[in-house]
Amino acid sequence: MSSNFTVIYDACVLCPAPLRDFLMRLALTDLFRARWTDMIQDEWTRNVLKNRPDLKAEDLERTRSLMNSHVRDSLVTGFEHLIPSVELPDANDRHVVAAAIHAGANLIVTFNLKDFPVNQLTHYNLLVQHPDDFIFDLLDLHAARVCEAAANHRRSLTNPPKTADEYLDTLLKQGLTQTVGLLREWKVAI
Repeated sequence: MSSNFTVIYDACVLCPAPLRDFLMRLALTDLFRARWTDMIQDEWTRNVLKNRPDLKAEDLERTRSLMNSHVRDSLVTGFEHLIPSVELPDANDRHVVAAAIHAGANLIVTFNLKDFPVNQLTHYNLLVQHPDDFIFDLLDLHAARVCEAAANHRRSLTNPPKTADEYLDTLLKQGLTQTVGLLREWKVAI
């Protein structure tokens, strides 16, 4: 693995399939180590099933299994004893920080920045970042590899296939405004 920089994906960034798939493609670049837990997996799958009753639990279980098997050392275990010691505004988010501490993570990637106050995360040597900021920073540091991940992701979309513009519009709908602004400059590579 080329990087020891470790991030925990919060459940909210795994719920929308286009963002989850792009984050998985980025995890395969080895620019960082992506981690999550069964509790995080349970949360995002439960939320998807609640919002999309047309989907089958077996299909989401297959997605979880593929995530766990394709991203090296992604599943954090043995962190549960830390949960009671974590202080956050919402007790339901403590498991994410506990997993991050146990995994030696540097960063939590989440849409819910208010749920992970910076002043409380500093006690655990953790940072929190919106997925747009996280991907934008990766793009700034490693443009070619992020573009390659985006191109691989776009090529995997076959039902229906997407043009580069359609793909970027999909990412824009995921809240990746800065990222898409920069990726449009390299659209030919996607």
